[in-house]
Amino acid sequence: MGTPSTDSPTSSVKVPAASSGTARVALVGVHGFGEHHLHNLERLSGEKLVDLVAVADPNPPAAGTLPGTTAVYPDLDALLAADHRPDVVIVATPIQTHAPLALSVLASSAHLYLEKPPVASMKDFLHLQEAAGKAGKSVQIGFQSLGSHALKALEQLAKGEATEDFPSIGRLKGISATGRWVRDRAYYARSRWAGKRSLDGVDVVDGVATNPLAHAIATALRIAGARTAADLESVDTDLYRANDIEADDTSVIRMRTIQGLPITCALTLCASESVEPYVTLHGTEGTAVFHYTEDRVTVHTEAGEATREFGRDDLTENLLSHLSEGTPLLSPLDHSGAFMKVLEAIRTAEPPTAIPSDAVNWVGTGQQAHAVLPGIEEILERATKAHATFSELGVSWACRDSTGTEPLFTDSTEASLQRGSTLWNELSPRPYLHPVSTLAGTVVTDHMPVDHAWHLGAGFALQDVNGTNFWGGRSYRRSAGRYVDLEDHGRIAIQSIDRGPDKTTLALQWIAADGSALLREERSFARTSIDHRTWRLDIRTELTGVVDCSLGSPGSHGAAGSGYGGFFWRLPANGSARVFSSTAEGEPDVHGTVAPWLAWTGDFDGGPATLVFGAPAESTDPWFVRLNQYPAVGSALAWDSPVDLAAGQSLSRTITVWISDGTLTPEEIEGLVA
Repeated sequence: MGTPSTDSPTSSVKVPAASSGTARVALVGVHGFGEHHLHNLERLSGEKLVDLVAVADPNPPAAGTLPGTTAVYPDLDALLAADHRPDVVIVATPIQTHAPLALSVLASSAHLYLEKPPVASMKDFLHLQEAAGKAGKSVQIGFQSLGSHALKALEQLAKGEATEDFPSIGRLKGISATGRWVRDRAYYARSRWAGKRSLDGVDVVDGVATNPLAHAIATALRIAGARTAADLESVDTDLYRANDIEADDTSVIRMRTIQGLPITCALTLCASESVEPYVTLHGTEGTAVFHYTEDRVTVHTEAGEATREFGRDDLTENLLSHLSEGTPLLSPLDHSGAFMKVLEAIRTAEPPTAIPSDAVNWVGTGQQAHAVLPGIEEILERATKAHATFSELGVSWACRDSTGTEPLFTDSTEASLQRGSTLWNELSPRPYLHPVSTLAGTVVTDHMPVDHAWHLGAGFALQDVNGTNFWGGRSYRRSAGRYVDLEDHGRIAIQSIDRGPDKTTLALQWIAADGSALLREERSFARTSIDHRTWRLDIRTELTGVVDCSLGSPGSHGAAGSGYGGFFWRLPANGSARVFSSTAEGEPDVHGTVAPWLAWTGDFDGGPATLVFGAPAESTDPWFVRLNQYPAVGSALAWDSPVDLAAGQSLSRTITVWISDGTLTPEEIEGLVA
């Protein structure tokens, strides 16, 4: 049968084409994506590469669509019963029919081109693999993006190598895929199976991640080197629907390879406008963005931007070349195992959560109307940058994150504690407060924002403790004179929680990047009601060295004015923002100063609010303020020099925050602080 290729057992078969060099091809399914195959086969026929001997579809094609020599049948059984002896059968039919039709093709003398997704369950996939192996037939899966010539360059970049066209992006930290498409009501009304999880008791799984934007997942997996189910350690799903369908139209699929590489795909069919989907490689020295429908790669590094458009091999031609010349298949059946593990996770997950109608805008009328989720573009970007689900982001229409969010106090709802234990390692997993709100319900914290995914609500963290980064993101190093990406992230783990109606205490351990314990911490939160518009939150931390520790910041490493570390409060976007202290006004004059209090007023989503931060009595730490780049306030423990803490030695800091509805005047603030 020829020389085996190096792809896989089921893709290594070589058979001669017809004596004329023209392969005999049959097509099952001539509508939908089948029309694409018809046009492609017409092109290949013109090049004398194929002879379309027969098609099968219960709804025959229009007169004049096919060559006069092409036979037409109502179904595959009738086609195979005729004496056409096709070398290849292409199956481009509804998802739920893939398994039985593929098995019928493999039981004949033909090889198989099967549209994506291969089948609708892992059980059917394993059965198909077995059948292909026993029959000795080749199976190509229709993930067209896997024919892109860009993949070779992207796989080199993923290994940290430079290519002929692009500089290295450094060590690969993660891969993400983003898809923002628009699909109207007519899209889901086009067939009985559209948008279904099952039909007449048969699995369909026609969701955003498994059909319309399946290439985003398949392409990300291929670049990551994940081909078989065993190549994936885990798959998490967070599935939603704005349309009146069974399947998901807006989802986050988060995967992790057995090497620990995170892959997060954030996808929707409810965007305000369709944008070409893309896969992003996140490296320590830059990013590579692959618009896979256009075969375009753009690499961003400190040296600048480089873009190139690549060619693409047609998967049908590749299958024919495989059969006649032994060319390796570009999308063999066995290499869809990782994708099928994702599909199976979606198939067996709880049904997608319906997004409340008041969170959906409908644009257009009748069957042309399409659902739009306000702000979905930024939400998808946040998800991919933080490798987080919609639930973990706390999106208003998403399910509550039951694994890590809990009330801070037993008798109030103004603050929630996030355990943070499942955060991506680059965010330095740690507990923090979010959301924190005023008495009227206006939220005044933010977390995992687009600009700095590691900014986590209100909490306490340091960028450098004995070389371990407990802050998240890049680390500033004096030797480099800049921020650098290092595998130096630690985590702060909760040992115990003592929760009461107005006071909660956490016992914490600061664990270094190498797994050793550096610090013990007791962190307490106390709540006091002031009046009908204001409540007070007292945050106290006591750090004790487990070993001799040096507590540092970018400022202590030489980054002037960037001495953040210690207490930090990330605010959400707010208009008319004003920051001032008892002695200064505005970011330039307040930042880096020492003052007994600092105030922030602004117009938040829920209305105007004021935050007043009281300085720690234990030390004259400078205030860290950002207003123009992003909204945040901190109290800098190691502003421009490290703080040494011997083993067994402790230090403490207490921050008081008054949280008030409305805009307080300086006189009212002085009254609170007094």
